Amino acid sequence: MTEQLATAVLTESDTVAATLGVVQRVLEYLGTVAFAISGAFAAGRKQMDLVGVVALGATVAVGGGTLRDLLLGETPVFWVTEPTFLLVGAATALLVVPLARTRTLDVLRRLQVIEVSDAAGMALFVVIGTNVALSAGASAVSAAVVGVVAGVGGGVFRDVLANELPEVLSNAQFYATAALLGAAVHLGLLELDVDPAVVFWVPIAVILTVRLLAVRLGWGMPTFTIAGE
Repeated sequence: MTEQLATAVLTESDTVAATLGVVQRVLEYLGTVAFAISGAFAAGRKQMDLVGVVALGATVAVGGGTLRDLLLGETPVFWVTEPTFLLVGAATALLVVPLARTRTLDVLRRLQVIEVSDAAGMALFVVIGTNVALSAGASAVSAAVVGVVAGVGGGVFRDVLANELPEVLSNAQFYATAALLGAAVHLGLLELDVDPAVVFWVPIAVILTVRLLAVRLGWGMPTFTIAGE
C-alpha cells in the first residue's frame, strides 16, 4: 500500500511538471509575441522601414533571453538552436504593419491588452530566467539578477535601438522593481519547497499585479533631478 501511494504521488508530480512545461512553452511564445509587438510599435514611432520593423521586433522578442544566456555562458544562445522564437518575433512585428491601418490596434490599446501582455511576458521571463540561472549553478542573488535582466532586457534593446532612454531607467514606474520582487518571491517559494504550481504561478501573479497597478495608478520610484539642470 505504501509503495502504491508513493507511485501515485510520483505520477501526480510528473503530471504537474509536464503540464507546467506545456503551459510555460505556450506562455513563452505569447510573451515573445507581446515583446515583438512593443518593438514594432517603437519602430512605427520612429518611422522605420519594414526591415527596421522586423529587426526591432525580433530583437526585442529574444533580447532578454539572449542576455540571460550570455551572462550564464550558455552558447549558442537559445534562439540559435530554437529559431522558432526568432521567426515568431519577426512575423509578429511584420503583422503589426497592416493591422496598424485598421482599428484593431486602437482597440487593443484602449483595452490595455498590449500593456497586460508585455507585463505578463516580462513576469514569465523573470521566472524562467531565474530558474535557468539556478540550474546553471548561480547563487540565489545572481539568479535573481539574471532573472530581472531576462525580463527587462528586451525592452532595453528596444529603447536603445530606437534611440530612446531605456524605459526601465526613466519611466518612474515599478518595472525592474516588480521584476526583482517577483524573482525574490520565486526564490523564497523554492526554499519553502512548496507545490511546483505555486512556485511557478505566484511570482508571475506578483509581478503582473505590481506592474499593472503601477501603470494604472502611477506608482513608481522617485526620480532624481539636479536643481538648475
